Order: sequence, then C-alpha cells, then structure tokens
Amino acid sequence: MAWILAVVLFVEAFGVAALNWFLGIVADRQNMSLAGIDPDAMSVSSKVGGVVFGLYFLLCAVVALLVAIRDRAPAGLGRILLISVAVVHGLLAAFAWAMVEGKAAFAFMVVVLGLVILLLMTYDRLEGPSDAAPASEGPKDPKDPERPDKDPAPIVPPPAPSPS
Repeated sequence: MAWILAVVLFVEAFGVAALNWFLGIVADRQNMSLAGIDPDAMSVSSKVGGVVFGLYFLLCAVVALLVAIRDRAPAGLGRILLISVAVVHGLLAAFAWAMVEGKAAFAFMVVVLGLVILLLMTYDRLEGPSDAAPASEGPKDPKDPERPDKDPAPIVPPPAPSPS
C-alpha cells in the first residue's frame, strides 16, 4: 500500500507541476491579468507555485517510498509531511467538490487522502513497546519480582450500591 501511495504521489507531483507550468504559459501568451496584476507576475507565480507544489508532493512521495522500502512507520519530519499532505488532499477534495463540482477530482483526492491515512494508521499499529512482555507470560510468584519483600495488595470487592 505504501508503494501505491508513493507512485500516486510521484504522478501527482509531475501532474501538478506540469499543469501549473502550462497555465503560466497560457497566462503569458494571452497577456491575462486579474484585477490589474501584471501578466508577467501571474505567469511567473503560476510556474513557481507549480514547481514548489510539485516538489512538495515529490518529497512526500519519497517519504512514502522510504516507508515502503524500510517497512517501518515514518518518524519525525516524514510523519509530519504525510500528515500535512493528508490535510492538503482533504482541502483539495473540498475545493473540488464545492467549486469545480468535479466528482472525479473529488474522488481522486479522497482516495489519495484515504491512502495516506491508511499508511499512517497501518504502520502505527505495527509498532509497540519493545520491552512489553506477552500477556501469557507472568510471574509465577504473586509477589512483585522487583520488590520481593513486599506482599501483593489484597483484592477487595467494590462496595455494594446503597439504596436511594
């Protein structure tokens, strides 16, 4: 599953960068302006935004790829990146549904969001305390092995409910 997420994020990184680059070229060639903004500024900002966003998705894809290769949960910055990309996909899904009304775009964003959350939850369950003893094992003596001179506390039943 981490492999699938890595591939999807790699493709998405390329797609976002290419789409924004294309929109920057279109804005430049048509000399478009929005509310008096310089057309060159719009073109350059679209291209820069596409490259930055593409690199962000690429970095998240690398984290997912490392999770797949190592078969371990992400830690530190990698975990933060995966959580942030889940939030970004949740917001993009909401925008796709509200503004574009593109059911396919919404479904894609929700599927990627689900993959990221599944990756975070699945690998989180695999880890546990390393020094935890299995439940079947236990001390043979009821006394605490750490303090052999102390007897265990007696078991006292809870008080009976009072009639009210």
